[in-house]
Amino acid sequence: MMNNDKTVIYQMLPRLFANMNDHCVPNGTIQQNGSGKMNDITSTVLRKIKDMGITHVWYTGIIEHSNQTDYSRYGIRRDNPYVVKGKAGSPYAIKDYYDVDPDIAVNVNERIDEFEALVDRTHDNGMGVIIDFVPNHVSRQYLSDAKPRGVEDFGVGDDRNRFFERNNNFYYIPHQLFAPGIDLGEGKDAYVEFPAKASGNDCFTAFPSKNDWYETVKLNYGVDYGDGSRHFYPIPRTWFQMLDILLYWAEKGIDGFRCDMAHMVPVEFWQWAVTNVKERYPHVIFIAEIYDVALYRDFITYGKFDYLYDKVNLYDTLRGIQCHNVSAAQLTNCWQTVDGIGDKMLNFLENHDEQRFGSKYYAGDPSLVIPSLVISAFFSTGPMMIYAGQELGEQALDAEGFSGYDGRTTIFDYWSIPTVRRWFNGGKCNDDLLTGNERWLRDKYRTILRMCNTEKAISAGRFFDLMYVNYDNPTLNPHRQYVFLRSYADETLVVAVNFSGEPCNLHINIPGHAFDVLSLPKGDCVATELLSKDMMRKTLSPDSPFVTEVGPNDAVVWKIKHKNVLPQDKKSLPDRRNNAKKR
Repeated sequence: MMNNDKTVIYQMLPRLFANMNDHCVPNGTIQQNGSGKMNDITSTVLRKIKDMGITHVWYTGIIEHSNQTDYSRYGIRRDNPYVVKGKAGSPYAIKDYYDVDPDIAVNVNERIDEFEALVDRTHDNGMGVIIDFVPNHVSRQYLSDAKPRGVEDFGVGDDRNRFFERNNNFYYIPHQLFAPGIDLGEGKDAYVEFPAKASGNDCFTAFPSKNDWYETVKLNYGVDYGDGSRHFYPIPRTWFQMLDILLYWAEKGIDGFRCDMAHMVPVEFWQWAVTNVKERYPHVIFIAEIYDVALYRDFITYGKFDYLYDKVNLYDTLRGIQCHNVSAAQLTNCWQTVDGIGDKMLNFLENHDEQRFGSKYYAGDPSLVIPSLVISAFFSTGPMMIYAGQELGEQALDAEGFSGYDGRTTIFDYWSIPTVRRWFNGGKCNDDLLTGNERWLRDKYRTILRMCNTEKAISAGRFFDLMYVNYDNPTLNPHRQYVFLRSYADETLVVAVNFSGEPCNLHINIPGHAFDVLSLPKGDCVATELLSKDMMRKTLSPDSPFVTEVGPNDAVVWKIKHKNVLPQDKKSLPDRRNNAKKR
């Protein structure tokens, strides 16, 4: 990997990704439904992932979390099933920060070794490794059996008679039994917690509902949520404990942390922790899951994050365009909102929290993705991420158990992903087992994701929005089409996307200001359309529109090499066209 690459992330849950069971039953156990293993993610698999233009793999669900499977014969304490969501449990209800999830190990006793081997294989195949860091909350029954000598478990030594104390790990509701709006069982099997601890979603009562994160406990970083006061000096105990965990995993050779619900942890902690980690492991990147645009700049400048989720800005806008009659022109607001930090925004159309693009709850047809995918991938030099199965058009048609039919791929159940299972084919990764539509879609993803780093205008170039001179353009509907430039050195890309189900013939105005700020030449040239490989004579001029057709639910990316642009007073340019494909 080159340090100046545009980061392109492939997210997968090994438990789901490599599971070949094609007859899973809802709410099935691991014995019934199986689980993918880290060892199944072979070099063959990783080469196929790398071939799509991927630079990093985010292995979700690596750190041991609570589940309903009995691993007591391996010295792992059983979890009370009443405070575990689903048979497999949430990967974000961490049970032991220093251990690997036993579900994804072939040999449970060697699970750490199997993870380290996966890290090595991923590196050997030219990609970086990202894992989750879950700082805001832990499992209701956190207990580390793998912690290094001298490390204390969370909650040990807490003053449980106080709601808040600076060096407590948890927040307590003194003298009150934990009594959520769920069944906690009876008799010896019941879950009993006294005094109650606050739940992970900032639920500071003993009575969370079934929709709260009742299976987790909120960690205390020195903020008294009773009166809002902050107690960061001297540094709270939780800070040191979490830094130790970050360093533990960084030492294993990983390349980045995706930090779960980062905005629920004080930015002061991040400034301190990220700085400390990077002093020893400067290559490690930090990605914040964050849902508050007002906090973006603080978490970059002060919190020291390398990248932030741009969910509530670009993702929500693209979803609105696709589903809710939002105008494509609103995309201008998206880059303006993050102007100056756009290269820090991580863009995506799917992840484990969101509904699949092709599901009936979103677009309903995975083939409609091209405009949104081009925008997400090419809008900035910041990272792009896809979720395993997205490139195959996975529609999440299953009701897996704890996760019902909701358009998402479950994270709580032992399951397999139908499209991924067929393609994975026991590690053979055979495109021939895909349908024609699935092969077409995977090829589109490969083409677009590869361009993120083969085209310098995308990985390192400048962005220029063309909409402001095209709102009154009779050939362009700003409700359904969006146009922009990307330019680097002596190359420029003219990008047009069409969210409409009808084709359009655009005559795109390019203002003189664009020629000035991007140092564009003026004249005729032969341009190459990078998605179709068509070549065609084009005019690049502030006085004449740039003409292109765009198919329904499609995009074009015209590449112009400046050295090939002839001044407009020279008429000797040949008309070279590749008509093998008509758009």
